[in-house]
Amino acid sequence: MTEQYNEDEDFDLNELPDDELIEQMHDDLYNGLREEVVEGTEILLARSWSADRVLDEALVGGMAIVGVDFRDGILFVPEVLLAANSMKGGMEVLRPLLAQSGSETIGKIVIGTVKGDIHDIGKNLVSMMMEGAGFEVVDIGINIPVETYLEALETHKPDILGMSALLTTTMPYMKVVIDTLVEKGLRDDIIVMVGGAPLNEEFGRAIGADAYCRDAGVAVDMAKELIAQRRAS
Repeated sequence: MTEQYNEDEDFDLNELPDDELIEQMHDDLYNGLREEVVEGTEILLARSWSADRVLDEALVGGMAIVGVDFRDGILFVPEVLLAANSMKGGMEVLRPLLAQSGSETIGKIVIGTVKGDIHDIGKNLVSMMMEGAGFEVVDIGINIPVETYLEALETHKPDILGMSALLTTTMPYMKVVIDTLVEKGLRDDIIVMVGGAPLNEEFGRAIGADAYCRDAGVAVDMAKELIAQRRAS
């Protein structure tokens, strides 16, 4: 991607027509330019764009490009975190407006790293990519015991529960959470997705998860697919 307009420090984003401003925002988001993304968001709102439209065309559209390049190995975790941080700047402007309008998200996910594990980079990346794709994300943090997962499910009523682990010693705790959901009759109400460096698809199946996701890009695609399947049925 290029910084076609940002090479000129005196360039005013206000001078761009809508279609070029959207393209420039995609570039700015890709390049991790948070201030410019926030400015572009505010300009579009001032031009009477709805918060929904700004979210879909500018932010989600831009993060989709980031997601594809991350999946294809063109971008790496540090660049994606910068892009996601830029997207969050725009989201901070839009979130109150989206709440007022009662805008529907694709779905809601509660996500946390399991008990005994304090790693959060992968979880944070998935959270940011999910939000960038239009999901409502409730990140409950690290070292999360089963009781906290259950409280979050009761409070937030999500479509998806996401669990992360980076240690082979904490991986089995995912099964503790899933088994508890089964015991309490909650398992069928929730899509369970798991991820983390030591996991694989076989492990995901063995513990009863709906999906194992090897990276944040796969997680977004899988979440969309699983929600679509559930709603269709």
